[in-house]
Amino acid sequence: MSKQVQQLDRVVIRFAGDSGDGMQLTGDRFTSETAQLGNDISTLPNFPAEIRAPAGTLPGVSSFQVHFADYDILTPGDAPNVLVAMNPAALKANLADLPRGADIIVNTDEFTRRNLAKVGYQVSPLDDGSLDGYVLHPVALTSMTVGALAEHDVSKKDAERAKNMFALGLLSWMYSRPYESTIRFLERKFAARPELVAANTAAFKAGWNFGETTEDFGVRYEVKPAKMDPGTYRNITGNAALSLGLVAAGVRSGLPVFLGAYPITPASDILHELSKHKRFGVTTMQAEDEIAAIGAALGASYGGALGVTTTSGPGVALKGETISLAVALELPLVIVDVQRAGPSTGMPTKTEQADLNMALFGRHGEAPVAVVAPRSPSDCFFAALEAARIALTHRTPVILLSDNYVANGSEPWLLPDVDSLPDLRVEFATAPNGEDGKTFLPYLRDPATLARPWAIPGTPGLEHRIGGLEKADKTGDISYDPANHDFMVRTRAARIEAIKVPDVEVEDPDSDARVLVLGWGSTYGPIGAACRGLRQRGLPVAQAHLRHLSPLPANLGEVLGRYEKVVIPEMNLGQLAQVIRARYLVDAIGYNQVRGLPFTATELETMLEEVVKNA
Repeated sequence: MSKQVQQLDRVVIRFAGDSGDGMQLTGDRFTSETAQLGNDISTLPNFPAEIRAPAGTLPGVSSFQVHFADYDILTPGDAPNVLVAMNPAALKANLADLPRGADIIVNTDEFTRRNLAKVGYQVSPLDDGSLDGYVLHPVALTSMTVGALAEHDVSKKDAERAKNMFALGLLSWMYSRPYESTIRFLERKFAARPELVAANTAAFKAGWNFGETTEDFGVRYEVKPAKMDPGTYRNITGNAALSLGLVAAGVRSGLPVFLGAYPITPASDILHELSKHKRFGVTTMQAEDEIAAIGAALGASYGGALGVTTTSGPGVALKGETISLAVALELPLVIVDVQRAGPSTGMPTKTEQADLNMALFGRHGEAPVAVVAPRSPSDCFFAALEAARIALTHRTPVILLSDNYVANGSEPWLLPDVDSLPDLRVEFATAPNGEDGKTFLPYLRDPATLARPWAIPGTPGLEHRIGGLEKADKTGDISYDPANHDFMVRTRAARIEAIKVPDVEVEDPDSDARVLVLGWGSTYGPIGAACRGLRQRGLPVAQAHLRHLSPLPANLGEVLGRYEKVVIPEMNLGQLAQVIRARYLVDAIGYNQVRGLPFTATELETMLEEVVKNA
C-alpha cells in the first residue's frame, strides 16, 4: 500500500500505561532509535509514586514523553502531539495535556467495563463522542500481539506482555525510525531465553507491518536530522552523565573514587552506574543507612580518596551532622542531592528544586559549603567535574544539586576530548611544613585558596589530631579560645568565598532588554525556550543562568543592576529569590510552582510577556 510521507520539524510523543506495561522501556527504545537518526532529543519519564499501585488505576499510570526535532530543542515539549494509551487510566490521566487535533492511539482490548469503572468512566470515551476533537486510532494491541505470537513457544501472559513491542513497532513505522538497534537490544536483554527474543521481535515487526498495511494510518512522517556540532554523540540521562563525570574526576585527579550510598529515589541509579566501573578505580558501598554512607565517604577522603555520597532531600537531612564535620575537618567531599518533591517522603518520583535553602544553610553552626547545580542531563557530567575540582582544590564539601527532571531525562551528549577536561591532580603533604622543619601544621593554609594540607594517614612525621571539636589555627589542637573560634569560623567562610568560579554570562542578543530572567538548575530549558519564543515575536528579554550558587559569581551584582526587572522562576516557593533580595537588594520577581512537574515553556512565555510589556 502506497502511503503519503509528510515532513515534520518536531514531534512530541507520550507513551502511557500501567507501570507493568513497559512504557519506560518503550520510550527509551524509541529515544535510542531517534538518536541514531541524529535528531535533537529531550525526554521526560514520569513514574508512579506508589511501588505497587493497583493495575488500571490512576495512581499506577507510568508515562514517557519524548520530544525530537530537526533543530536545537530545550525541553521535552509542553504538550504531546501523540498519546499512546494502553488502558483507560492512561487516557484519563493524560488527556488534559493534549491539544485538540492530537493523535490518540488506544489499546481497545483494555477498555472493558471493569477497567472503565476503575477510573470513573460510566461510558467508554471511545463511544460517547468526548474524543471527537482528537484523531482517534483504536487498535486492539493486546489481542493482535497475542495473535501474532500464536505460533511462538511462549505463554499467553508473556505474549500479552509483548504488546509494548507491538506499539513500539507501530510508532517506529509512523515516524520512520530505524529498528535494527531494538532487535539487537532484545537479543541482549533476553539472551538466556531465545523464545522471548523471537516473540518480542515478532511483536515489534507485527506492529511495524500493521502500520504499513492498515488503512487507519494513511500518513507516515519523517523528521530530518538536526544540525549539530561534529563529533561522537550518545543519548544519556542525567544520572548516567553525573556518574561518568565522577569517574572522569577520579581519572583526571589520579585518585580512587569511593561512593558511600544508601538507595533512595531518584539517586539510586548513580550507585548502580558507578558499580560498573571498578576498572577505573571506583569503589561503591551500599551502606545500611544515610549516616553510615556519608561517614564512609568522609573516611575515604581522610584516607586520600575522592569521597562521594549520593542521596535525595531526606537523606541530606540525615547527613547534615557529617557534612558539618567535613566542614570542620576541611576535607574534600562531594554530596550529590538529586532533589525530589517533599517535605518528608513527599512525592519521591516527582521533581522539585526545594532543597536550595538546605544546601546553603541546612547545618548546625556556621558551616558553609560550595553548591553547584547542573542545568541539563548532559551538563551533569561537567557539573560533577566542577564539584570535584572545587572539593579537591579547596578541601571543602561540595553539594551537587541535581533534580529528578534532569536525573531521569535524557538528551544527546557530545563526547568531550579527554585532554580538554580539567587537570584535577592534587599534591598530598609529604613532609613537615613548620618553620623548624620538624613540625607538621595541619591547618597552615595556602594563601591563594585558604586550603589546608591534605595528609594521608600513616605518612611519617605528619601525625595530627582529627575530630569535630574546634581546631586551633595552624596546629589543629583542640581549642576553646573565643578569639580562635571566631577566627576559624570566619576563615572557613572566607575559604568558600575564595573559590574562583566563572562570571555569569548573559544571553541578550538584542542588547536592549529591560527584563532579565535568572534561573538555576533544571529551569534552564523551559526558561530558554520561553525567551526564544519572546524574541521571535520581537520582545527583547535577557536570560542568565547560575551554575554556582555558593559562592555566587563575582559579577552577578553588576549584571542584576543592568535591568529594570529581574524574574526568577523556581520549582519552589522562591528560595533563590530570597537570596538575591538579601544579598543584592534587588526586588526580584519570583514565579513559583511546586506541582512535581517542570515548567512548560508556554506558561513561562505567557508570564514573561506581561512583565516585558510592562517594563
